[in-house]
Amino acid sequence: MKNSIITSLFLLFTTPLFAVDVVDYVNPLVGSMSKKLLSTGNTYPAVALPWGMNFWTPQTGEMGDGWAYVYTADKIRGFKQTHQPSPWINDYGQFSIMPVTGCKIDQEQRASWFSHKAEVATPYYYSVYLADHDITTELTPTERAAMFRFTFPENDSSCVVIDAFDNGSYIKVIPERKTVIGYTTKNSGGVAPDFKNYFVITFDTPFASSDIWSDNKIVSGEKELAANHVGAIIRFKTRRGQAVHAKVSSSFISFDQAWINAKELGNRNFEQIKKDGKERWNDVLGRIRVEGGSVDQYRTFYSCFYRSVLFPRKFYEINAQGEPVHYSPYKGGVKKGFLYTDTGFWDTFRALFPFLNLVYPSVNEEIQAGLANTYKESGFLPEWASPGHRFCMVGNNSASVVADAFLKGIGTAYSETLYDALLNATDKVHPDIPSTGRWGADYYNKLGYIPYDVKIPENVARTLEYAYDDWCIMQMAKKLDRPKDEVELFRKRSLNYKNVFDKSHNLMRGRNQDGSFQTPFNPYKWGDAFTEGNSWHYTWSVFHDIQGLIDLMGGEKTFVQMLDSVFVVPPIYDDSYYGFCIHEIKEMQIMNMGNYAHGNQPIQHMLYLYNYAGEPWKAQYWIREVMDRMYMATPDGYCGDEDNGQTSAWYVFSAMGFYPVCPGTDQYVIGTPLFEKMTITLENGKKLILNAPQVSKENRYIKKIKIDGKEYSPTWFSYSRLKQGAVIDYEMSDEPNKQRGIEKKDYPYSLSNEK
Repeated sequence: MKNSIITSLFLLFTTPLFAVDVVDYVNPLVGSMSKKLLSTGNTYPAVALPWGMNFWTPQTGEMGDGWAYVYTADKIRGFKQTHQPSPWINDYGQFSIMPVTGCKIDQEQRASWFSHKAEVATPYYYSVYLADHDITTELTPTERAAMFRFTFPENDSSCVVIDAFDNGSYIKVIPERKTVIGYTTKNSGGVAPDFKNYFVITFDTPFASSDIWSDNKIVSGEKELAANHVGAIIRFKTRRGQAVHAKVSSSFISFDQAWINAKELGNRNFEQIKKDGKERWNDVLGRIRVEGGSVDQYRTFYSCFYRSVLFPRKFYEINAQGEPVHYSPYKGGVKKGFLYTDTGFWDTFRALFPFLNLVYPSVNEEIQAGLANTYKESGFLPEWASPGHRFCMVGNNSASVVADAFLKGIGTAYSETLYDALLNATDKVHPDIPSTGRWGADYYNKLGYIPYDVKIPENVARTLEYAYDDWCIMQMAKKLDRPKDEVELFRKRSLNYKNVFDKSHNLMRGRNQDGSFQTPFNPYKWGDAFTEGNSWHYTWSVFHDIQGLIDLMGGEKTFVQMLDSVFVVPPIYDDSYYGFCIHEIKEMQIMNMGNYAHGNQPIQHMLYLYNYAGEPWKAQYWIREVMDRMYMATPDGYCGDEDNGQTSAWYVFSAMGFYPVCPGTDQYVIGTPLFEKMTITLENGKKLILNAPQVSKENRYIKKIKIDGKEYSPTWFSYSRLKQGAVIDYEMSDEPNKQRGIEKKDYPYSLSNEK
């Protein structure tokens, strides 16, 4: 009996991942226990298909609130079609549906108490019991449509409230077709003047009666209205347990296109759509299978994986001729071709786009086509798109997104257009959106840096990122066989990072127009010369030339000491630039990891830099610390903003045991694997199998690596080798191997090492 119990417990805690569907490990509520002053992800449960045009979410916040759903809320106000990439950017194309009993239109009056104990949240299906109305609401999506199922009590006035939101909306009730159509113009920016989101809602149950309303008041006798804030209320006579279904589709192009998009639902019933959605998620997430971890690790991994394949979203639709077409948020009107949106390249160039290039290159092929369309329609590549250009963050990191794809054979059909777009941005800034193009390009091109004293904020951050972006342009120029003087120009500019390095502190520092450094200088000061970070965070943003940075610091020993210092110094900060403690600062402070701020993007690659200075075991130690301490599959599971998949993609890559420190190279820098086994099925059918049978919390150090049975000494893997398929065996230990990765020939790429 004793042996039987032990065997049962062993099977319980070591159940193979393959025994369940991988999507069942996803918790869409991870990161939703957030607020403005402290982010644990700033996410909402996105009920959607991968890269889908429309997401749906239960709405706990008020209309127009960027915090649409927060875990600590008690009431749901509606179920919202959302396109929000971030609470800070907010939403567009939004409207909501809410079942109620009685004629309750106002969002406060119609709201219902709910409990997470009566809530089911998955990527492909959501259900919740609305206690105040005794109604269960379920929804399941396609890419551009969704089906709702409302299970009502016995009531002569069971209702569905449709809210087209304010700032200009339209509604029309067509009782004979059991249909409501309308549009919303509710947006937070990034759209042309003719922007509308057209929606069509068709019920399977005849209406008992219906009304339209404006500003929360019934408009008697009308079935159609355009005003500031309109909606409809549809009434049904229901028996207890009666289900009313609603098919919902939408389009940014027209009502006709919204009807075409409804065909995604076809003649499938609710359960079939739900089943197909689950299969789609299993297919996408099943591209990576992990084994030999705990259930909590599986949940964390696949929850991060889910967030890594939501954005950027499709913004194109398929017309009656089967062609991809899109509404242009830049020019207005309808254009042919692909378009994706809702991503900030300042965040996502680092790991999210390299992840697509490795695992889903066909998706990024469409994205690159969409970038070419953006350039044709607006004269610029996007830096932060939602859905059009938005004023947010710094850098010209479209260069990284384009170059990394092109150099990996993705988007080559658009290379000439995209290269022209990159060149176009090197000497100008968008006339209306200073974060698109290059703010300060005149100073940067003339002086080799953006001065601290010319009223261009976050000037050192811009200088560092422009220098890396110029290196990306140089790499693409070489591949395209551009003139040598053009290649040399960008090679020279890529070294501009040196112009803001202060040897007296071994840190990056603001520099005035006359060449003097800013005074006083506080390396713990957030913002000012930097972007959502301080000098300790941004000094490492020399992705393409870490050897050059090591040389500036006086050698590997000093460089490693500076890396170590990030964790040694206490979480000191100076928030005087902002005038208050921004949430990114607070998130660093409370994590008990010194001045390391994983909750924001600038420093996320820094852990891997020990590989460039002959002490890779320190990278292995800290990477595992971050994975274990800062990621969980819980509502407070992130240590800062998740940001369009970037912070999640960091975890997914790091769990593999490698990371793209410098997109635009062929290399991934080795860290430490998380699972005993990982199988990655590439789009070309090849398999990448990563084995680490001895791995554990203690056995985080790499003793030896073999690729296809041959010992491998470099501290990086190449994309060109991985895409052929390989078996990589990690031999792990609880003691650092201080003889592996210590020779310069095994270091990752740096521009200064080119001959």
